[in-house]
Amino acid sequence: MSSENGPGDGGGEGAAAAEQLALIREGVRQGKAKAPRAKPRTWRGAALAGRLPVARVLVDKGVLHLDRYFDYAVPEELDEQAQPGVRVRVRFGAGRGRVREGRREGGGLIDGFLVERRAESDYAGPLAALAQVVSPEPVLSEELLGLARAVADRYAGSLADVLQLAVPPRSARAEQRPSPEPLPPPTAPGTGSWSRYEHGAAFLESLASGGSPRAVWNALPGPGWSEELARAVAATLASGRGALVVVPDGRAATRVDAALTALLGEGRHAVLTADAGPEKRYAQWLAVRRGSVRAVVGTRAAMFAPVRDLGLVAVWDDGDDSHSEQHAPQPHARDVLLLRAAVDKCGFLLGSWSSTVEAAQLVESGWARPLVAGREEVRRTAPLVRTVGDGDLARDEAARAARLPTLAWQVAREGLRQGPVLVQVPRRGYVPRMACAQCRAPARCRHCSGPLQAQQSGALGCGWCGREEGAWHCPECGGFRLRAQVVGARRTAEELGRAFPAVPVRTSGREHVLDTVPDTPALVVSTPGAEPVAEGGYAAALLLDGWTMLGRPDLRAGEDALRRWIGAAALVRPQGDGGTVVVVAEPTLRPVQALVRWDPVGHAVRELAERAELGFPPVSRMAAVSGTAQAVAEFLGTVELPPDAEVLGPVPVPATPAGRPRRPGAPPPGEHWERALVRVPPGSGAALASALKAAQAARMARGNGQTPVRVRIDPPDIG
Repeated sequence: MSSENGPGDGGGEGAAAAEQLALIREGVRQGKAKAPRAKPRTWRGAALAGRLPVARVLVDKGVLHLDRYFDYAVPEELDEQAQPGVRVRVRFGAGRGRVREGRREGGGLIDGFLVERRAESDYAGPLAALAQVVSPEPVLSEELLGLARAVADRYAGSLADVLQLAVPPRSARAEQRPSPEPLPPPTAPGTGSWSRYEHGAAFLESLASGGSPRAVWNALPGPGWSEELARAVAATLASGRGALVVVPDGRAATRVDAALTALLGEGRHAVLTADAGPEKRYAQWLAVRRGSVRAVVGTRAAMFAPVRDLGLVAVWDDGDDSHSEQHAPQPHARDVLLLRAAVDKCGFLLGSWSSTVEAAQLVESGWARPLVAGREEVRRTAPLVRTVGDGDLARDEAARAARLPTLAWQVAREGLRQGPVLVQVPRRGYVPRMACAQCRAPARCRHCSGPLQAQQSGALGCGWCGREEGAWHCPECGGFRLRAQVVGARRTAEELGRAFPAVPVRTSGREHVLDTVPDTPALVVSTPGAEPVAEGGYAAALLLDGWTMLGRPDLRAGEDALRRWIGAAALVRPQGDGGTVVVVAEPTLRPVQALVRWDPVGHAVRELAERAELGFPPVSRMAAVSGTAQAVAEFLGTVELPPDAEVLGPVPVPATPAGRPRRPGAPPPGEHWERALVRVPPGSGAALASALKAAQAARMARGNGQTPVRVRIDPPDIG
């Protein structure tokens, strides 16, 4: 006899327990047989929700011919979780032939958002069931959906693509953590440095009292802009409303974050930047969505932040390229915030040291009011700007060889006695392309016509075939002397290091961007936009190779050059403290004169008047259509443009060099594309976007998407 049945082992009780367990299992099996549980993600045979059994879903398919909602059946077990705004998964792509028990089955699983619950469907055929509710957290509000739809329509894009930009990826751990309780509104802040502006105090008072002022703010030079933005946010919070600030990069977001923390303390605002990481950024976004935080500071992705009771939207330095989204449909932060200000009827603030043509148009149209300081205040805070033209360079041959005229050397030497000196160069890197010193014609290789460039060994060589060139002469004017077309930051730092051996030289560029530098003598060589802030301000600044920035074949060359110069000069001490800026460019040019007078607003107004005469943006609306010559011709032949549309081109697009990164919208290496510009007058922009979107959707539905045609509304570079 085994030990299991032996005496003293409880054999009778064990047999009774086993028989009772068998009866329980049988009952469970019978219960399952009576009410079979549906299989998740197929829900075959499952009962539908008793109320509102149809879910309208936006599937995550960023193609234009599928830019609409699709209806799905809601199983009873998902009834409670399947609420509008949640993330869901559905089966997409099953045909009518795959129907079982009145339900459509099959297709691949795809993510989406549940937009609406309905009692009936407009679709007459069988519906597939929701496969899964990914999370019960409602992340897509009705307001955010409406904003995304408006942005998609304006930029001829799909709603799914816009929502990919607006709603960050999910983090389960962030959703499980509760958001903090919202803090009561703070007290209205004092005027502070806003008193330097003619209507600064009135602007803050209007925000604090619940008003919705709209202003274009030309900020005074110096580091005070972040504290002034923080006071505008605090005034909005004091009225019980929310505020949203969009800045071009993480460094600017850090400065505004520090200013808000110093003014309001911790817990009243969220920072939404990519540097925070996916989980932390999603947790901050959820705090805004849940109403725990009423103020947001972030980079361009924050333009869609779901701030409740929005009272103010603000954008800093709207001319920066970082405000233009590189992913479809490529919206600009300024235009998205303009949409939000119009829809939410909230305040609007566009601020910059400089002024874009779009900002000038807002003032000229009367939509926004100017927020500027008087000329005496501008003179008191701005540095002294001195110019160096080609005439000075021609009289100074030694300075021409070293790229720096005598005036720049003197200002740098004097500035280093008082503190750091900023040197702005147009590009990063080391190896420069060469040009004739007399007529500036590009230096070309005699064998392959490739660009000649100075190598680190000092020899002159071809950038294409690698041959060295020892006896070059200019075929245009016969000159024998060369100069660098553009000398990079590293090469400039080496030259200055040899000239000032006792002074440390620091560089700031794409690979390594400095945030701040100490208030000690040093040469800081930086590319535009990467200038670090000096404690106490720079003693002087040298703006090199200005003719290179002004000579770009682009409509915005002068505007961008002035914005970059003012961005660097604004970091220099005021003229009363000895601050001096030297710009190496032709003194008679309009952007140089605007810098000398510190009048970016006047420059933007004149640019706007010229563009109005020529019919260029922002006075007109424009779209770029690019692709192969055949594809562009076929597309333009099928699109039904508005009657007042004008097609310019097409013209060849610069090819992408092999081995170099491809810019957004550029052709793949080895392909030759063309681009056509379509222009319409004011009032026809919506019709143009609708026509281009319809033509692109029809093209994709016909299966012509293998030969791509890129459509971009309001292209930043139009030549």
